Amino acid sequence: MRTQLLRAALAVCLAACGGDLDPGSGNDPGTGTSTLFVDGDVEATPTITNASRAADFSTHFQVAVRKNDAAVTTGEVTLTSNGGTVALVYDSGENRWVGQQSGYHEVYELSVTSGDDRVSGVRVDGPAPHHFTAPLPGAAVDATVPLAVRWDRDEAADIAQFETQEIGELAIADTGSYTVPVGGLKSNGGEATEERLRLDRASQVTPAGAVVGSSVRVRIRNEIDLLVQATGQ
Repeated sequence: MRTQLLRAALAVCLAACGGDLDPGSGNDPGTGTSTLFVDGDVEATPTITNASRAADFSTHFQVAVRKNDAAVTTGEVTLTSNGGTVALVYDSGENRWVGQQSGYHEVYELSVTSGDDRVSGVRVDGPAPHHFTAPLPGAAVDATVPLAVRWDRDEAADIAQFETQEIGELAIADTGSYTVPVGGLKSNGGEATEERLRLDRASQVTPAGAVVGSSVRVRIRNEIDLLVQATGQ
């Protein structure tokens, strides 16, 4: 009996303390009625240049919910992290449920309820924050030679996407480094040009209790601006 009470108390403590939402807790596809299509994005963007602390990000939520190809506009859509629970609001212009939370908490759990239909407990353990270590923000770089880019992160993310204004978005492996080839930076022969390096890293989960094609993603972005020297060409 005492053992059962201790187990019950531990379960209550874990739920109250958010232990299941700590970084490293892992993914969970959740459950549901398999009647709703859910496409969710949790996107963290930096509030300062080359942010390195979780507190220096702002996280935006967007979730599309459909049933029989029709948008679900009523019910309750929530995203929960160690920062608390955010009740999303339906945006008729975007046809999505939207919300926002300060900081980046890595692990997010999505639940959707509309009438008798639901998708519950879909947990995505997102990537830890990353920041650029080379080049430094505002650095003057030479576009006529390859540019070595490095970033600091903990574990490698499942998905990584690198971007410059010149080459656009490019899927890469999250190795902690990437070399921008000659021609990959916006440049001008007669004057210096501003360029931006951007790196998105993400994790993704397929909800078990939603219809085929559903997905929930957690993505964190960081970026820096550079000054590309005149090429003289």
